[in-house]
Amino acid sequence: MASWQQYLQDNRARFLNDYLDLLRIPSISALPEHAGDVRRAAEWVARRLEAAGLEDVRVMETGGHPVVYGEWIHAPGKPTVLIYGHFDVQPVDPLDLWSSPPFEPAIRDGRVYARGASDNKGNFVLAIFAVEALLRGEGRLPLNVKFLLEGQEEIGSPQLPAFIAEHKDLLACDLVISTDGANWGEDQPSVSVGTRGLCALQIDVRGADSDLHSGLYGGTIQNPIHGLGRLLDSMRGPDGKILVDGFYDSVTPLSPEEKENLARIPFDEGTYARSLGAPGTFGEPGFTTLERAWARPTLEINGIWGGFQGEGPKTVLPNEAHAKISCRLVPDQDPEEIIERIRGHVERNAPPGVQVTVRAFPGSARPYVVPRDLPALRAAQEVLSEVYGKEPYFVRTGGTVPVLALFLTHLGAHTITVAFGVEDERFHAPDEFFRLKNFDRGQRGYARLLDRLGGE
Repeated sequence: MASWQQYLQDNRARFLNDYLDLLRIPSISALPEHAGDVRRAAEWVARRLEAAGLEDVRVMETGGHPVVYGEWIHAPGKPTVLIYGHFDVQPVDPLDLWSSPPFEPAIRDGRVYARGASDNKGNFVLAIFAVEALLRGEGRLPLNVKFLLEGQEEIGSPQLPAFIAEHKDLLACDLVISTDGANWGEDQPSVSVGTRGLCALQIDVRGADSDLHSGLYGGTIQNPIHGLGRLLDSMRGPDGKILVDGFYDSVTPLSPEEKENLARIPFDEGTYARSLGAPGTFGEPGFTTLERAWARPTLEINGIWGGFQGEGPKTVLPNEAHAKISCRLVPDQDPEEIIERIRGHVERNAPPGVQVTVRAFPGSARPYVVPRDLPALRAAQEVLSEVYGKEPYFVRTGGTVPVLALFLTHLGAHTITVAFGVEDERFHAPDEFFRLKNFDRGQRGYARLLDRLGGE
């Protein structure tokens, strides 16, 4: 048994206690009253990096919630890897659906239940333990390692773009390993090779300067809700295809190899729909459900409102109506270009008798895909095969991780996402949990991956 493996075995109880201590900190970045807890988590992480043997450890300001940095860069001629994760968590509501208090971690049936147990405290802390085992067990690391752990991922990392741009020399690296991900199944590893981008906007439709009596004025002027409904309906066909002119122009289609990899992943349409309580699947024709979820763009109405919302009738002709729209984007779509495409569509299709405006929301993000010939991708595939005894699936996620494109833009470094949680571990929901079997696998996996990337 290698020295680092023995170290992990000898210190398992201590590492588990450390993990539980971190879970007790209610580091909810979305709630101002927990700002102090987010900072407390940052300070805990900084102390834990120092205890693991990292150097130049700092809690760094961003103008919002802080980030934590640490490094070990004593491997001349070896590559430098930046390990990324986040220590902030989602709110816990509804509290009454938790089986135990969300910040009092409970171990039941080989699982740790707590907010952040999997997303992302349970993943990034394993990378810290792995680095400690290599440093204390072997006396050195097989390559140079830096950590960047943030406290605002769950609110969209609003200050992180400026922070990365300002500190690109400090963060300079050859590769980023993101711990913010999940595996396909409890015993089926996967490597995420792509995320979708994001842009969002609001459409406001206004008619008269106040609500009006629908009997006195109905049929004489445009109803903003009717106008908004027709405008929204013009954006998508009945088959789910997006009808905004030029929306698909920049989309890079899946290669035959990528289609083949997706086809390898077991997927049952009926099971998928039933798991969501939906009558069936639906979407852009000509693509499988997984292709639509991971590699095709979307235009979704997230909310629509206007007029009277209370119980019973109120015969009013409303003076305004509103809708929120978000688009998930794929390579090589640009968020700003898509906003302008939608703005142009609204202008061309605006109904008569109302004023229509489009407001883009901040926080857009570009899509990201890992080059399939990236050597680190092969290293991750080999390590996960060794740890799980199965070849990993290459998957994408329909969600958005803005920091991945930021690393490529500002550091010139690609990111591989290697994590040891599982997609069913109730991220963002009551009774979030993490499997203890993967608590152990993850430490071994990250240590093996660093070894492999260092050429050991």
